[in-house]
Amino acid sequence: MLIAVIAGCEIGFWVVLAAGLVARYPLRLRRTGAALLMCVPLVDVVLLTVTVVDLRGGATAGFGHGLSAAYVGYSVAFGHSMIRWADERFAHRFAGGPPPGGKPEHGRARAAYEWREFVKAVVATALSCGILLLMIAIVGDADRTEQLSGWLTRLGVVLAIWSLWPITYTIWPAKPEKGSAASPADRTPRG
Repeated sequence: MLIAVIAGCEIGFWVVLAAGLVARYPLRLRRTGAALLMCVPLVDVVLLTVTVVDLRGGATAGFGHGLSAAYVGYSVAFGHSMIRWADERFAHRFAGGPPPGGKPEHGRARAAYEWREFVKAVVATALSCGILLLMIAIVGDADRTEQLSGWLTRLGVVLAIWSLWPITYTIWPAKPEKGSAASPADRTPRG
C-alpha cells in the first residue's frame, strides 16, 4: 500500500506544480498560482504522515517505509530547483520570459554545477537519514525497523556513487568540441 501512496504523492507533486504554473502563466492568476505552488510541499507532509501512522499502528517497516523517507528527503532537497526548472519553461512559453538556461557543458562551470548538485544530494541524504533515524526511534523495536536501518547504507552508497560526477568533472573537465566556442555559461570568472 505504501508504494501506491508514494506513487500517488509523486503524481500529486507534478499535478499541484502544473496547476500552480497554469494558474500563474496561461490563466494569469498570479496569487492563485503562488498559493498552489506553496502547496507543493504538502505532498511530502501527506507521505510522511501516512508512513509514520502506518509504523505507529504496528506495521513492520518494509521497503516502502524506507523509500518514503528517501523520497521526502530528496523531494525537500531538490524540490525548489525542480519547481524553478518548470517555472522557467512556463515563463518562457506563456509569459515571454527568456529561454531557459541549461546546465553548463564544459570546463569549470560544469564542475561547479556538478558540485552544487552533489551538495543537494548530501542535504537529501542527511534529511532522509534523519527521517529514518526518527522513524526507528518512534517505533523503538529493532526487529520491526531492520529494513529502515538497511536504507541508511543504501543512501550512503547512492551518495558515494553520486560523488563520482563532480570529482571526475573536476579532475578531467569536459572540453568543448573542436571548432565550437565555449558558451558564456561555461566561462567562470576568476577570483
